[in-house]
Amino acid sequence: MSKSLTFIQTNASNPKTWVVIGVTVAGIVILAETRKRRIKSLREEDFGAFLDRFELLPFPPPPPPAAKQTLSGLTFSISDAFDIKDYITGFGSPQWKKTHEAAEKTAVVVTTLLRNGATCVAKTIMDEMGFGITGENKHYGTPINPLMPSNVPGGCSSGSAVSVAAELVDFALGIDTTGGVRIPASFCGILSFRPSQGTVSSVGVLPNSQSLETVGWFARDPAVLCHVGHALLNLSAVTHKRQRSLIFADDLFDLSDIPKQKSVHVVRKAIENLSGYQAPKHMNFGQYVASNVPCLAEFCEQSGKPQDSASTLNALSSVMLSIQRHEFKTNHEEWSQTCKSFLGPRFSNDVVTALKSRNENIKSLYRVKTEMRATIQSLLKEDGILVIPTVADPPPKLNTKNKNAVSEFHDRNYALASIASMSGCCQVTVPLGKHGDSPISVSFLAYYGGDKFLLDTILDAYASLQDQADIAASLAPVTDSNGIEASEVMKEKGNAAYKGRQWNKAVSCYTEAIKLNGANATYFCNRAAAYLELARFQQAEEDCTEAILIDKKNVKAYLRRGTARESLIRYKEAAADFKHALVLEPQNKTAKIAEKRLRKLMS
Repeated sequence: MSKSLTFIQTNASNPKTWVVIGVTVAGIVILAETRKRRIKSLREEDFGAFLDRFELLPFPPPPPPAAKQTLSGLTFSISDAFDIKDYITGFGSPQWKKTHEAAEKTAVVVTTLLRNGATCVAKTIMDEMGFGITGENKHYGTPINPLMPSNVPGGCSSGSAVSVAAELVDFALGIDTTGGVRIPASFCGILSFRPSQGTVSSVGVLPNSQSLETVGWFARDPAVLCHVGHALLNLSAVTHKRQRSLIFADDLFDLSDIPKQKSVHVVRKAIENLSGYQAPKHMNFGQYVASNVPCLAEFCEQSGKPQDSASTLNALSSVMLSIQRHEFKTNHEEWSQTCKSFLGPRFSNDVVTALKSRNENIKSLYRVKTEMRATIQSLLKEDGILVIPTVADPPPKLNTKNKNAVSEFHDRNYALASIASMSGCCQVTVPLGKHGDSPISVSFLAYYGGDKFLLDTILDAYASLQDQADIAASLAPVTDSNGIEASEVMKEKGNAAYKGRQWNKAVSCYTEAIKLNGANATYFCNRAAAYLELARFQQAEEDCTEAILIDKKNVKAYLRRGTARESLIRYKEAAADFKHALVLEPQNKTAKIAEKRLRKLMS
């Protein structure tokens, strides 16, 4: 029996004893509460992003006439996967930290940034050992998403993204294996860049899966994003004017919950005001991959049905995750054997799954990767930019317990992340405001090695993209005094003018309807009809393209665009439009007659 318990039993009848006990318990409660509040205030101070604080000062500037340090005066943070001399690199895991010594050298990328004038101020929290895309760490806590505090910040480089979004630093480094930089950038509403795989030094960076991962970085300012890229990639400051051709992956935007008016439409409008951009193209990316990556077929589900985009990309992401587990196990299995007692609940499920994984078809996995790089190179060449949604879903709530919801979230977002991870191409994540409370972002992907081309593109287009995002955000439905949307009122006025053969007035009314609500395909389609009557075929074609972008099943838009293209003597494209209309409506007489007429013209 303890002395304390003996004392209480002996003096139980003495009132002073209970006073002492009460004061002691109260003191313990106060201390615990004080500690809670202190932790809370610290988390509020740095949003729970920082793991270690320090100050690594920049190298002295070189004497003239040497160029100035491009990052002078800027601060940055780094994920807990980067070595700093005399600090233990924890890899997001207390067990890893316990079993390793302090680093003898600082990571090459960190030294490069210091040479260019930046100051490193902190290490940040990351998902355990580089696994995961939510940003949750059960050991060190989850950094607070400044945009949505009740939702995850995204991972694996969660702390780095949060430190930039919360304006604690000017930029930050993270690692991106399966979306570890791109996803938190999207969830926190900031810019990020994933360079072509292998182009940035990984010396002094703990590996998760070396053939998939790369060092990436975050910034709020596109100029800072580019300056960091120029330093790490050792790029030339000279800018060469080049044509750019944007390709929208329509099927991937169909996977996203964000209205196209706030994503695809914003990008299309932004480049209209810029020089050097060709007319944008649209494609079914999933079909393209299925047709050009034959080794992927064995990983697709044998359903007996044609593979759609979702199933094709799910197969691609499953190959990506298999490679990640295989390489992680190869890298760290020996270490795991020395600390078997730690394995289990102390580690995340992803780590344990990777260490227990077995793959007998390793060569097949890497063949898919090789074919995927060639496929993207063939698609984009040296002027193409693939436009996709960065993520498929808004940030989930913290500590989501619904296993089905979590599984679906991972499947949908790994599918999008697998494109750059498996091809090795570069990808930039660009914020485009909000939809409700959720941040919106799109990603631009360029060919492997096209990092400068892509950085220059963002520097060129960023201001226009933000302007168009602001316009899209302001296009909320407006109603008149009777509760009818004002845009609908203007559409009806346009219809009346059209019936009265007042074509210019009809165009004006439909234009006003579009200004009030630019997300309605009918308004564009109706204005196209008026333009056709005025023989303004180019404008009619453009309006029909906008209508199809919003509603791919709008038969009238295909018919009217076909008519416009036929009038512009672009018979092949016109025939394709009428053919598509027949796919949607096999008995459509107008389309049948037009297609027959065009066959004669082309023959």
